Amino acid sequence: MRIDYIKNRFTYYYVALALFVGSLAMPFVLPIHLGIDMTGGTQSEFQFTGEFQKNQVESVVSKISSQQEFASKSAINTTSVYKVSGENLFIVEVGYNTRKSLTDQELDTLKTDFQNQLTGELKTSANATLVRYQNIGESFGDYIKKTAYLTLAMIILVISLYIAWAFRGAVEGYTSFSFGAVTAVSLFHDVVIAFGLYVVASSFFPEYKIDTFFITAMLTVLGYSINDTIVIMDRIRSNLLIPANKKLDFGILVNNSINDTITRSMFTSLTVVIVLVALYLFGPQAIHGFTLALIFGTLVGTYSSVCIAAPLLYDLTRMQQKQQKQ
Repeated sequence: MRIDYIKNRFTYYYVALALFVGSLAMPFVLPIHLGIDMTGGTQSEFQFTGEFQKNQVESVVSKISSQQEFASKSAINTTSVYKVSGENLFIVEVGYNTRKSLTDQELDTLKTDFQNQLTGELKTSANATLVRYQNIGESFGDYIKKTAYLTLAMIILVISLYIAWAFRGAVEGYTSFSFGAVTAVSLFHDVVIAFGLYVVASSFFPEYKIDTFFITAMLTVLGYSINDTIVIMDRIRSNLLIPANKKLDFGILVNNSINDTITRSMFTSLTVVIVLVALYLFGPQAIHGFTLALIFGTLVGTYSSVCIAAPLLYDLTRMQQKQQKQ
């Protein structure tokens, strides 16, 4: 069954716009759970014997966090406990609020006090021994955040410029600006909506945090999404080179190109999603958030490649045609 994507394009645009605006609103509606590599904090790795009792460890962490020393200064922001898959190790992450009333020295003292109490309590109650401790400062967290935003923006810009250059002359008599523009729009669309869906998921599962793993997932999604988009655009260019298609309406040609590649797009995406779902269900807990971000990004990227990028290319090219006729 061949679908008329050009005829139904405004429906696709409205769906994408609703999801895009909703995703932009998520940080103002739901709490954002940032990883300690974004905010600064501590990560402690403990080795244990016997059976891992997550509830017991969380109870110890909660008891120490609620003590007057930490609660009165609202020093602790978030805590999380998870086991390292396949090993007798578990990790405790503690995020700390940045408060003007606390100097760097006072904050470091609080971190040390918390860690000492945590190590002592877990050694007694859970027979756990500290094997690694990492203290990430706030300045490093700010650097990671700024670098992440800049990296995503630069990747989208560079990919879009490359696509504009690679598809120059694809539509005879028109600039390749349309190809670069739809690439930028679709990639930005993918990152924002995947982010919004992830924030919604993290509101139910606080252990899914915005961290370097999430940024890595978004960069992976950008690479996957543009690959899908290029396949459709290349089919459009190939169809334009066929003499019999010279007099064919550009909208019909774009629609035919999408339908020619839709099976490939769907099967490829389905294969990736099946693998990611399996990894999410049976893989280590530490990468569940990373895997979930990839699932969201893959689904959104496939939608944008098929339903947004190619129809938008048709609209932009038609606008150029109208401007040239005036």
